[in-house]
Amino acid sequence: MRGVRLLLWVFGVWALAGEVVKLSLDSTVNPATSAYIVRGLREAARIGAAVVILELDTPGGLDTAMKEIVEAVMNSQIPVVVWVGPAGARAASAGTFILLSGHVAAMAPGTSTGAAHPVALAGETPEEKDPTMQKIVNDAVSRIRAIAEARGRNADWAEKAVRESATVTATEALELGVIDLVAETIPELLRKLDGFALRDGRVLSVAGLPLREIHMTFREQLFSYLADPNLVYILLMLGLYGLIYEFLTPGIGLGFVVGSISLLLAIFGLQLLPISFVGVGLVLLGFALIVLEVFATSHGLLTLGGVASLVLGSLSLFEVESPAVRLSWTTVAATLGTLTSLLLFILAKGLAAQRHRPHPLTTLVGLEGEARDDLAPEGWVFVRGEYWWARAEDGPIARGERVQVIGQEGRRLRVRRIEPR
Repeated sequence: MRGVRLLLWVFGVWALAGEVVKLSLDSTVNPATSAYIVRGLREAARIGAAVVILELDTPGGLDTAMKEIVEAVMNSQIPVVVWVGPAGARAASAGTFILLSGHVAAMAPGTSTGAAHPVALAGETPEEKDPTMQKIVNDAVSRIRAIAEARGRNADWAEKAVRESATVTATEALELGVIDLVAETIPELLRKLDGFALRDGRVLSVAGLPLREIHMTFREQLFSYLADPNLVYILLMLGLYGLIYEFLTPGIGLGFVVGSISLLLAIFGLQLLPISFVGVGLVLLGFALIVLEVFATSHGLLTLGGVASLVLGSLSLFEVESPAVRLSWTTVAATLGTLTSLLLFILAKGLAAQRHRPHPLTTLVGLEGEARDDLAPEGWVFVRGEYWWARAEDGPIARGERVQVIGQEGRRLRVRRIEPR
């Protein structure tokens, strides 16, 4: 038996007696999705899977997360088939690197790949005008060419995808040698993979093997959602505004609960994204200036400075190059405008109420009480928690009877009997 296995290996037949493991990446490339892919490949190796199919549909994402996925795929001992699908899916930007890194690259009809040009933080900048951008582009070109050459794919087109943001459909990618197969569905892909010869001489044999899908854990799904800078930014603003409101108002209420939860979730998200400490400092300075406006009269100068600091800090908060995971102007404007207006309105009303001098009760007319003496016609009555000297206006009033105040002369009241119902 050992001799037979050795003979099969020598002739390049990959004897498979396991499962086909399927992984899915249908969001941005971020630390959560990269951790999921790496975990999935390790699990596939542990159970002795025959082949791993990575279903890909992504607009791109973070460069560091993309590197982790590419390294895991390139170094996998189990053949990894990267399939862009189903129809309508795309493998853009970082997804192009992942597609080219697979032992087998496949796409479904109606899909596309490419547009891997790096984008600067302030927008797309021609590299000939920016030396830093030129270094970034050259580095991306060298990496994608190395990946394509290692897998025997069209390295020239790969370079165009980075330098010129070139894109191709599934049919065009097959004709240009960018991918190896076009398959509409997973079952069709498996049929075409059976007997497919890899570049290292192994031949895939997947006919009749069961398909096992490894899903993201709840933690990975939560972190994947929190890897969106727009969501993290909204949570961060809600948390800071909520806590400021709670600290400036008495009691523990909605501001503390919402603010604490939002801030904790935002901190989780900030751990996943590259942040700028300058941006964090500007955001905190903006909050400090807005709070000072409530206590000090500056005719709006502190508020304007705070809003300007918040805007600048917000736009420089995340050091993200990919447009797929970038903080948008709309999110910043809507979040800051709404929350700042609400906070200033609520705090101004609250502080105005605290500064308003209380008006003591100047009359007891109309209030009810109880006679504590026999009023014939004068005696003590108990009204509003205090004893008052009173005079009965409509005849004697016995002790314990209910009375109503009909007049007041300094500390002396004029009362009448309340007839029992």
